[in-house]
Amino acid sequence: QVQLVESGGGLVQAGGSLRLSCAASGSIFSITAMGWYRQAPGKQRELVAVIISGGSTIYADSVKGRFTISRDNAKNTVYLQMDTLKPEDTAVYYCKVQATKGYWGQGTQVTVSS
Repeated sequence: QVQLVESGGGLVQAGGSLRLSCAASGSIFSITAMGWYRQAPGKQRELVAVIISGGSTIYADSVKGRFTISRDNAKNTVYLQMDTLKPEDTAVYYCKVQATKGYWGQGTQVTVSS
């Protein structure tokens, strides 16, 4: 059984920073990518950032230059450092791990006040 445990969400003022973590445990093999998605109220879930097994990264245009994704392979953990946060970054952030199948975390709320 695979489990993804997310942490690090919360309330922050605009311009502030937060760091999200997502640790994968259980019988998970051949991870090819780890990433973060977000869903704001009334909107579809969207890709925020992903890091693939070779270390390459992809970012949504809206977060380029402000967010940084990284990964600790030994711990099967992916991080999202979010700087210069804006109110429009407010959403539930979900971790996704792609292995032989895709696994989703439970989501963590990020709220940015203006």
